Parts: sequence; C-alpha cells; structure tokens
Amino acid sequence: MKHTVLKAAVMAAMTSISVSGAWAADYQNNPFTLTYEGAITENVNGEVNIHPVSYELNGVDIAANVYTPAGYDPEQSYPTVVVAHPNGGIKEQVAGLYAQRLAEQGYITIAADAAFQGASGGEPRNVDTPTNRIEDIHGMADFITQYPGANEQSLALLGICGGGGYSLAAAKTDKRFQSVATLSMFNSGRVRRNGYVDSQMDTIQERLQEASKARDQQAAGGEVLYAAEGFTELTDEQIAELPFELYSQGAIYYGRTHAHPNSTARYTQSSLLDLMRWDATDQIELIDQPLLMIAGSEAETLYMTEDAFSMATGTEDKELFLVDGATHIETYWVPEYVDSAVDELTEFYARTL
Repeated sequence: MKHTVLKAAVMAAMTSISVSGAWAADYQNNPFTLTYEGAITENVNGEVNIHPVSYELNGVDIAANVYTPAGYDPEQSYPTVVVAHPNGGIKEQVAGLYAQRLAEQGYITIAADAAFQGASGGEPRNVDTPTNRIEDIHGMADFITQYPGANEQSLALLGICGGGGYSLAAAKTDKRFQSVATLSMFNSGRVRRNGYVDSQMDTIQERLQEASKARDQQAAGGEVLYAAEGFTELTDEQIAELPFELYSQGAIYYGRTHAHPNSTARYTQSSLLDLMRWDATDQIELIDQPLLMIAGSEAETLYMTEDAFSMATGTEDKELFLVDGATHIETYWVPEYVDSAVDELTEFYARTL
C-alpha cells in the first residue's frame, strides 16, 4: 500500500513539474549555470554578488563560487560561512541556494565542488571518499579565510546532506569553525555500509567483495566501475518504481527540476572501500562548538540526524530544528521550507559568531 501511494505521489509530482516548469532556473539560461529559483543572473553594484574562483588543494584544481553581501567592502570584516554540498550535488544547486541566501543576510559564503567532482579537477571522475570530502571542507576554509573581508574569527560551517555528515567530521578537529550546522544530514558511511534505513545489513560482505574487485580492476588499468550510474537519467516509470521517497524525489531534483551536467549522482564503486568503514558519528563527541542540526519533519533520513544529535555529547550548545512538513529533498528547494531553515540558520549564526 505504501509503495502504491508513493508511486502515485511521484507521478503526480512529475506531472506538476511539466505543467509549472517554474521550480528552478535553467542552468543553460544562467550565466553562472546556477539551477535554483531566484539565482543571481548578473552582478549588480550594491547587491549580493557571485564570484567564480579557483584554487589548488593537494594538487587538484577546485572550482568554487564566493558570494558577497550587498554593499560588500573588502576593507570591512564579515562573518563567513563555508557550505558543503550533498552527495552527487554541485555548487550550482542547493549549496549555492543556501550560500546566496546567507549572503543576503550579510555573510561572505563559499560553495565549492568537491575534488574529483563537478567542475573541480581530479581523475578518475566522481571519486567520493570521506578523506577527500572532509579535506574539501578544510580547503574551503583555507581559501575563504584569506578572502578580502572574510573574518576568520567568525567562521561557520553548513553541511547539506552528505556534506552534513562530512561537516560533522571536519568540525571534530578543525576549530577554525566557531559554529556548525547541518541540513538534512546524510551519514554516507552508515548508508553505504548498512543500506538506506539499514535495509541491506545482510549483504555487507557481498558488497565489500564487489568493491574490492572494482578497485582491483581499476588498479590493473581496467574500466572504472561506478555505482548509481544513470540515476539522473531515469524514466518516469523507473522513478515511480524506486523504493524510497528520498530516491524518487532525488531523481526528480537532480535529473529534472535542478539538473546540471556536472551533477551525475554516480560515484566510483571502489570508493565503497573507504565509505563502508567510515561513519559520521565516529568520535563526534570531539565537536565542542555550538551545533545546529536541521531536518525535515517528514524526511526518511531524519533518523540519521537524530542519532548524530544524541551522540554529540561534547557540546552543551546544541539544537535540533525540524522543518515542519518537509521531506529531505524538499528542504533543498521548496520556498517556505528554505525560508524556515534560513531563518533558523541566521539566528544561530548571529548568536554564535
């Protein structure tokens, strides 16, 4: 019964997409290839501006966007926020939306494509390992704290989805971040190991064998194998048959409403060797900074946020905020849910920076 209702809801959502066509900006019509509603289309003096930048991190060229607030003066000092994007996502999607919205509140913000992903360099493409993703966050902090006007003493972190799990890991040791927030946190290690909602516990060893073979083949110079290949190219019927709301709504978001050629959702199968032995909550008690965790009240992923929140015992200043009525993906784009999350983030950062 639940799957039938989900299928009907997905088909209805896809119908409304085709009718409205107004949920997002077409990356092809945006000079910065931004995909979200209300995205900057030109830099106007005195308003929030976007600045494409690049820098090198451990020998890899990183592509990023820096957002500066209205009336930005490089001689002044501004609180600053690093924004880490979701698994399979890029800086032009939800990470850019929240970076822009926070810049509207007076912050300098940065959203960068992870190494080996998006417009950043690195081969093979779409490697997705915790070590790299955590280092990406440290690297954004390295760069943005040297940016004119950025106040390194008022530096915050926002991680979205998989970027949220990696942000928790980065903040355990990187005390440059004065406060830490997550949105729809996704514990990539737990899901890759146990399956989504812990649904693949009985196939862990089998999947590790497959990942090991993939690495062996890659090391021998063979074809690089990918997981989630073709996720953004699913047909309506295939999307409707997906077993979880996160996957069906994610396929619509990444493949339809907020699609971008740099966002494929795939990752190298060999990445699982690192992912499956990692967990975002390992040593989470090392986080002693103020912590805000935001999630949709109807999100299937809420269990990950709740578990991490309860285990974050190293800080006395922590808050769990639920966006009423929102699913995981809906926190990425639905205006009322985004407004709710941004209001909470703005209050939190104003208090803790």
